[in-house]
Amino acid sequence: MLDLCEGVEASPYSYFMAEFLVKMADERGHVLQQVESGVSEQEIRDRFAQQGFLIYSVKNRRGVLPIGGGGTRKKGLKADQFVVFNQQFLTLIKAGLPILKSLNILSKRQKNPYFKAILDNVQERVKSGELLSAAFEAQGATSKIYTTTLLAGERSGNLEEVLGRYITFQRITVSFRKKLISSLWYPALLVTALAIMLTFLMTYVVPQFADLYASLNAKLPSITLVMLSIGRGIQHYYYLILAALVGLGLLATIWVRSDKGSKALDATRYKLPLFGEIWMKYQIAMFSRTLSTLLTGGLPLVPSLETASQSINSFKISSNVEYAAKRVREGRSLSYSLEETQFFPDLAIEMIEVGESTGALPAMLNSVAEFYEEDVQNSLATAMQLIEPAILIFMGITVAFVLLSLYLPIFSLGAQVQQ
Repeated sequence: MLDLCEGVEASPYSYFMAEFLVKMADERGHVLQQVESGVSEQEIRDRFAQQGFLIYSVKNRRGVLPIGGGGTRKKGLKADQFVVFNQQFLTLIKAGLPILKSLNILSKRQKNPYFKAILDNVQERVKSGELLSAAFEAQGATSKIYTTTLLAGERSGNLEEVLGRYITFQRITVSFRKKLISSLWYPALLVTALAIMLTFLMTYVVPQFADLYASLNAKLPSITLVMLSIGRGIQHYYYLILAALVGLGLLATIWVRSDKGSKALDATRYKLPLFGEIWMKYQIAMFSRTLSTLLTGGLPLVPSLETASQSINSFKISSNVEYAAKRVREGRSLSYSLEETQFFPDLAIEMIEVGESTGALPAMLNSVAEFYEEDVQNSLATAMQLIEPAILIFMGITVAFVLLSLYLPIFSLGAQVQQ
């Protein structure tokens, strides 16, 4: 079968693309559904018609999709949803059902139309002779580690065991990520409460005091005049301020999704006080667990490193792992290659060196991941214990400053009346 993405180049004249659900038939009469990115419905039709496909329909799946770094950003699947699918898929395979039958059952039960379209396409590709790993890779919606893990299982003839290890890896990863996110909820709520409170004070309370002092024709302190000017400005030009904030938000989103912007953001994360070290430890934990999963699945060290570097969502650690993979290919040990990057902590390198010397590298990498995951949770809990009181103190000082600037003239007027 023709590769649906083969020979397709992105238009150099378009910075934005949309995502389309394409229903078509190949030269053998097989009906396919594929999610593809393109400039317009007509461009999608022309592209696949030139490749010999009979196009049934092209429907817009998403709105605008920014392009960065010369490629499209494929829509991903929810981690929880994908773990559940793989658990069900593994259960059906273990029960003795063929892969095609298992995919067909799960596709019919799938309520998410996007995921259902992916499973239908995977099913058609496997039916036409493609490997399961290649069929999922063609969708562009799953991680590199997943397709590589499937490939290792297919080559070794032990797909069930390899898939079971991947599910375990995903469960731990998802659970760890949820714990990190849950620890950030309370500070986020405090910041939101502060923003709402300041908005209410500046848009409603301050203008009320401005009208009061205007009617009294009182002489106001400088701090009160500044606060009243800010309040009037927000009240009169709130639509311009909102438009500016929305515009800045859109520009920031586009920039962050670009290749240059995401690299700059990634570099900034490592430089943040307190959180930079936590982010670095989190990435090392994810790398160690990913590499351990790939090695346990039977993949050689160099391909495992290359796959891990492509699966990591940090440019900095990804480039360092890619460099280490080249050095390992040249004959260097993994611990020495990682040490050369001057990025990985000494403790992680020492533990990896012990794993290499004892022949238990996958188990030692799991130990590295567990150590740094626990370290990240403890460090984040400590950071939150410092940040939460700091936010509360900042909220108190900010509100007190606003109220003091507003009530100061009233205190002065009261003193004058008593005299």
